[in-house]
Amino acid sequence: MIRLLCFILVLLGSTRISDAATIGAASDKGPFTGAVSGQLRHPSPLLSALEGDEAGMVRAVYDRANSTFLWSSQGRPTQQASAVIGILAAADTFGLEPEDYAAGLLSATVSQLNSASSQTQTSQFDILLTRAALRFISNVHYGRIDPRSAGFELAESRNDLDVAAMVAALASGVNAAEQVATAEPHFYHYALLKAALHFYRLLAASPGITNLAAGGNRAIHLGDPYVGAQGLRELLIAERDLASTDNATATGQALDATLVGALRHFQQRHGLTSDGTLGPTTFAALTTPMAQRVRQIELTLERWRWLPAFMAPPIIVNIPEFRLFAFNTTADRVASILQMAVIVGQTNPSKRTPIFVGNLKYVVFRPYWDVPRSITLHEILPALRAHPDYLQRNNFEIVRGEGDDSPIVKPTPEAFTALAAGQLRVRQRPGDDNALGLIKFLFPNSHNVYMHSTPARQLFLASKRAFSHGCIRVSDPVALANYVLQKTPTPWDESRIVAAMHDDKSLRVELSESIPVLILYGTAMATEDGQVQFFDDIYGHDRKLEALLSLRPVNGPAASR
Repeated sequence: MIRLLCFILVLLGSTRISDAATIGAASDKGPFTGAVSGQLRHPSPLLSALEGDEAGMVRAVYDRANSTFLWSSQGRPTQQASAVIGILAAADTFGLEPEDYAAGLLSATVSQLNSASSQTQTSQFDILLTRAALRFISNVHYGRIDPRSAGFELAESRNDLDVAAMVAALASGVNAAEQVATAEPHFYHYALLKAALHFYRLLAASPGITNLAAGGNRAIHLGDPYVGAQGLRELLIAERDLASTDNATATGQALDATLVGALRHFQQRHGLTSDGTLGPTTFAALTTPMAQRVRQIELTLERWRWLPAFMAPPIIVNIPEFRLFAFNTTADRVASILQMAVIVGQTNPSKRTPIFVGNLKYVVFRPYWDVPRSITLHEILPALRAHPDYLQRNNFEIVRGEGDDSPIVKPTPEAFTALAAGQLRVRQRPGDDNALGLIKFLFPNSHNVYMHSTPARQLFLASKRAFSHGCIRVSDPVALANYVLQKTPTPWDESRIVAAMHDDKSLRVELSESIPVLILYGTAMATEDGQVQFFDDIYGHDRKLEALLSLRPVNGPAASR
């Protein structure tokens, strides 16, 4: 029995207990006096194998309970123990791994405990279940890893849940499932995505569903023959892009009008050009294994857990979705969200949009574009040396200093040398051709990333919009300005915003209340109408998160795109 329980502990490994885990950690008050005191007081495999704050967390739970058994009574497991072990065994419904909590071995062990079990056996079981519950609650609430290790920059560590108190409450509570739910993220779209996970696990149980006949080297259009038409119908029905009633009489081996309509729906859900054509990109998305879709949901659920609770209505940009969401309340319901398409940073690592949290504080009408030094060195300077009129043609000027009132410097060879040395800088004057358009939204950050309009409106027609040098271009700047400026002391309406954008001078407006801005990265999204959307892992962050979580990659087209 002891060997079995120690083996459970080894299997539990070393997954993160959040920075908040030290809340309620036991102080060294002296010897423990209850039935588990021997295990807690003396070095043993049970506690010496725990890492970081876990040993202190375990002690904290028993300190609250005066070191008595939490999960057994008269040698038999309590109803709460059975309930919690059942939840651990169903950890995959949360997007987690049951084996991370030794759920199978705990289930086997609990059936062996009885009134004849020794106190050593019972206390070891008790401590192991406590440790597993601590890990599970921490993982459900904070995620399994420190988000900063995955490139998500938070201003400070979260510290909003007493995990030890939660586990103690689980051991004495009536409804474990309801108590666990209080530890989960309270975002509505997290709950929708969690529900979608179950649906896609069912689809993944039939892996052959995505094995479609190849269409050859050419795209298949409406009316074209396609030998895999029936398999395509069955897949689109399974994913709810095609109603089963629409397929009742369809038997032909061609891309008929019904299939084209369902394909358009599928393409829309996957961020593809919605043309109803079965081309290589759409075929790759259709044949992506459902296990890969499950993994995308799991990784996005992990990222939801990293987010702090919204204290004020935020603005969220989801990079793989190329979309901005501006909330009117802290409840994430579509009816109260302004949405628009955005352009994000290129896939080149040096030009990606970073993942971080900021606070929007200023709106600038008719802004100067202060050209980043990397663009000056690699793009502007070579063009200046090759074309003497480059500055004039593009409305650029060379200036000395950092402010908008910086003195202008003539474009001489000496000025070019000073530019290369970083002693001068290039900026583009305000105007219709300014790279930032006619308005920018500033949330100060170390990356010098902000949101702005753009004169290159045609780029919003693309389905994949990773075109910028890192900043975020918004498709409806007037609507976003109207949203941002609604709480300023002097009222702003659409006509005043448009007038300021086309005035002959720049204007900087400071917000009376800053607005949280969350630049996020999720390749799966569940919507309120029951659809589930999937997006390409354009920056490879899903693959990185898989590695950090030590998950085995899922093979398939989506894993390599």
